[in-house]
Amino acid sequence: MDYLSTIRKPIEGEMNNFVELFNQCLSEEDGLLGTVLSHIRQRGGKRMRPILILLTALNYGKISDVTQNSALGLELLHTASLVHDDVVDESSERRGQASVNASYNNKVAVLVGDYILSTALLRVALSNNHRIVQLLADLGRILAAGEILQLSNISNQEISEDVYYQVINKKTAVLFEACSELGAISAGASEAEIAKARKFGHNIGMIFQIRDDIFDYYDSKEIGKPTGNDMTEGKLTLPVIYALNNSNYESMQTLAKKVKAGTINSDEIAVLVEFTKQHGGIEYAEQKMEEFAQEAQKYIDESVKPELKEAFTAYLEYVIQRNK
Repeated sequence: MDYLSTIRKPIEGEMNNFVELFNQCLSEEDGLLGTVLSHIRQRGGKRMRPILILLTALNYGKISDVTQNSALGLELLHTASLVHDDVVDESSERRGQASVNASYNNKVAVLVGDYILSTALLRVALSNNHRIVQLLADLGRILAAGEILQLSNISNQEISEDVYYQVINKKTAVLFEACSELGAISAGASEAEIAKARKFGHNIGMIFQIRDDIFDYYDSKEIGKPTGNDMTEGKLTLPVIYALNNSNYESMQTLAKKVKAGTINSDEIAVLVEFTKQHGGIEYAEQKMEEFAQEAQKYIDESVKPELKEAFTAYLEYVIQRNK
């Protein structure tokens, strides 16, 4: 099934308009800034977050200029956060191409990230909706807090599933929550409708991040980040957390501590990855995705217009089954 075509079908024209406006926001005629922004534009991506904003707005009314400016503000904020995250994580790749910090340097990456963040605030201000501006500003704070929580968790010797959920809630789920909420607000939805949409976005975001984390346990050039990269960066994700907490292998606990200490090598990571696979870590993570998916499907069944159910269902299935 061509999920993306099915997802975009009800909003094809509006998405084309969004992409054109987004590229305009990341355009400068010349100089280093223009060169770096052009580099970032090449990433493209599936635009899953703005798609969710537009679909949600259409579900509760119509896609307006307020909707488009909300989508632009959020996607620009997300883009800025990725540029900054690559500096923090010392990442060399982003979506299969060299990161800004790797292609240029950290100073350029931080400053360009700041420029994109300011552009996000400018676009969302054009919505002339105080609630939307406040939501996006608060989102930026939560994303930053999530990054700090993740950094502090690296030095925390406790291997906790609860802390894992706290981190991904603030790093990923909150973004999708905001998408659904922004779309609903822009279309004039009721408070009850906004709350239901926000919960749907939360479930989508949790699935999205768990699937992303599962990728790190397999070899694939399509994923866009090196396999085992999370452990290299000191991060223990849901599959290995489950395997460690449901077995009694002291040697694996020792390797997990080396992950957090930043002293683990590639051979040891391979051992820990294989241990995770052999002790049900991947299956457990997939089970958790299914639990969130059931909640998301309930929203589609009860709150989505009949003519949009196919697109929303394809969106959910794509997030669950995507391979990169």
